[in-house]
Amino acid sequence: MSPELCGLNLFLALPDDVFAIISRSLSPRDVCNLSICCRSLKVFASSEKVWLTQCEILDILPQLELINWRRGVSSYKALCRFLVSVKPLIGIWVHQNPELGNVVYVMPGFVSVVGCRIIPQELGPLGIEDGPILWAPVFEIISDVDGSTSFFLHGREKGNDFIYPGSFKPSDRNCNVMLLEIEPREQQPKKNDTGKRLLHSQSFACIPEKDQSIKVARSSSSLSMSRRVVRHTESKASFSKLAFSDRRKLIEVVTRNARQVLPDSTSAPLFPLYRGDEARDMGVLWRRRSLLLEIHKLGGDGIDWRRVPELPSNHVSSQSNSVKKSMDHHSSEVCGSNGVVKKTLGGYIRASLKQILGKSPSGGHRRAKTSTSSSDSKHMNLHDFLSSGDTIGLALRPVTLRFSSYRAWPNMHDSRFALYKLPLWIPRADQEYAGLWGGTFGWPPGKPSEDKPGKALFFLLISYDESEGHRSLMATKILEGTHYVLHPNGSAMFIVNIDEPSNDLFPWDVSFDHAFAGEGIAHGYGFRYPGSKPGSLFVIRDGVLAFVWKESRAVLTMQRVNLEELLRKGEQVPALPPIANFAYLTKSYSNVFVGFSNAGTCMSSPRFDFLSHILMLK
Repeated sequence: MSPELCGLNLFLALPDDVFAIISRSLSPRDVCNLSICCRSLKVFASSEKVWLTQCEILDILPQLELINWRRGVSSYKALCRFLVSVKPLIGIWVHQNPELGNVVYVMPGFVSVVGCRIIPQELGPLGIEDGPILWAPVFEIISDVDGSTSFFLHGREKGNDFIYPGSFKPSDRNCNVMLLEIEPREQQPKKNDTGKRLLHSQSFACIPEKDQSIKVARSSSSLSMSRRVVRHTESKASFSKLAFSDRRKLIEVVTRNARQVLPDSTSAPLFPLYRGDEARDMGVLWRRRSLLLEIHKLGGDGIDWRRVPELPSNHVSSQSNSVKKSMDHHSSEVCGSNGVVKKTLGGYIRASLKQILGKSPSGGHRRAKTSTSSSDSKHMNLHDFLSSGDTIGLALRPVTLRFSSYRAWPNMHDSRFALYKLPLWIPRADQEYAGLWGGTFGWPPGKPSEDKPGKALFFLLISYDESEGHRSLMATKILEGTHYVLHPNGSAMFIVNIDEPSNDLFPWDVSFDHAFAGEGIAHGYGFRYPGSKPGSLFVIRDGVLAFVWKESRAVLTMQRVNLEELLRKGEQVPALPPIANFAYLTKSYSNVFVGFSNAGTCMSSPRFDFLSHILMLK
C-alpha cells in the first residue's frame, strides 16, 4: 500500500457508497461533528448518500417515500433534521376522557406527521381488514424546505373546518406526554438575522430541559446583569403554572383569534391514500402542503395579546398592587425622605420575618390582610405571564414526565390539555402476542352476523407481565365502539397465565394450537371497578385469538391490525371544536363524536341516529 493512501488519506479515498455504509454506525449528530473536523471530511459529511442513509436508519419511511419527500426539502440533511424532531411522536396517544375513546394515532403524512383520532364505531359489513375505519384530524406538523416545522391544530366551529397555526417544540426521544400550551414570544427576528439559529451540530441534538438550562446559564455569563435578570424572569413564565381557568381562557382566546379557514378541506387528504388516482392525489398533496406553509408564513402563529380585549393588558393585577404596597411600606420605614437608611440591618430582617409570619411590621399582632386567596398564591399571575413576551401563540410541547400507571394504563392529570403515549409492545420470541389487536364480540371473527348487522369495534393492547415467577398476558382496552360505554378506558378485558394450559374446549368446531386459563372482565363491582369471571384464551390458526368466558360462553375474537394501513384506507370525518379535539377534558360516557361525523354505514344503527340527534340539539 502506498504511503499516500494511509490514515486519513485512505479514509478520504473511499467511494461515497462505502462511506455511506460506514455512516450507518453513526448518529446524525456524529455526522455533523465529523463535518467540523476538517474541510475534506466536511465534503463527505455533506453527501446526499450519507444523509439518505441516516434517514433510512430512523425507520420511519420506506426508501421510496423518502425519495418522494426529498422533493419538498432542500436536502436529505434537512429531511433528516425534520424526521429526528418528529420521530418521538410516532405511535398511539390517549386521554382518559371521554370514556368511549380518545385515541390519537400519530403517523407519517406527506412531508409531515399527522395526528388522527380513531372514532368509536361499529364494524362495517366487510370486517376489520377491509372496512372503512373512521378518523378525524387532530393536528399536523409540516416540514419546511430547511427541515424546520410548522404546526397546525385542527378543529370545527359553526359548520366550518379551521386550522390553528402554532409552533412545535422538539423534545428528547423518550417523551411520553404531548402538551397543548400557549407560549409568550418575542418579536420574530428578520430572515437575515442568524443570531438565533442553531449550529449545524446542535440542530440534531435533543437536549433535555435540565441540560438546556445549564447551557443557557453558562452561555449567558457575558451578558449584563439586567439582561440576565430578564432571561431568568422569562424562564419562570411557564404555562403550567397558571390556574386552570386562565389556561383554558388563553387557549380559547388564541384559537379564536388565530384560526384560518381550512382550504379545500373536503378534497385534500392529509396523506397518500391506498385508493384512487395516485398521480392526481400526489398533485393535490403538493398543492395543499404549499398552501399551508404559505398560510403559516404570512399569517404567523402568534397574536399581540395587548390588542385582545379579553386579556389583562392595561392594568396591574391586585396581587402586583399588594406586593407594590408592601414594598412601599418597607421603603418608608427603611429610608427617610432623603433616601437615607434609618434602621439597622437587624431591624430590617426582623420586620421582614414578621411580615412573612403574617404580623404587621410595626410590631402589632394583627394579621396582615392580602388581596389574594391562598389558592391564587399557588399559581402564576396571568398578566405576569403575558408580560414575558410581545406575542402569544399555540405550542405543541412534547415532554418526558414521571407518572404512575395501572395495568399498562397511565394515571392522567384531569386539568392538562395533554395526550399520553402508550408503549407499544413489539412481538418477540417469548412475547409473540404482544402489540395492537382489533376485536369484536361474536363468532366468526371480524364479520357481522345476520341477527346483529353492527358489532362494536374494540382496540386492545396486549402486553406481558411477570410476578412471583408467573408470566401473564393482559389485553388492555383502549377503544370501544359501543353507543354507551360498557367498560372504562384502560380496563383489562382479560388476563391469562401463559404458563397454565386450559383444558376447556372451544365452543365451535374449530382447531386451535394453544389454550391458556385466565379471567375476563365482568360486571359485578360497578363501572369503575368491574369484576372478573373465569375463561380461556384460545390461539386459533390464521393469526386469530379468542377469549371465551366459561359461564356465559361469550367470545371476544381478535386479530392484529396495522393502524397506519387502516387509516390510509379509511374515511375522514369532521373534527371536534379545537380544544376538545386535542384533549376532551369533560367526562362523557357516550359517543361525543357522533354528532360531528358524516359516518355512513358504520354508524347507521337507530341508536346512533338517535344519539346524533340528541347531540346536535345541545
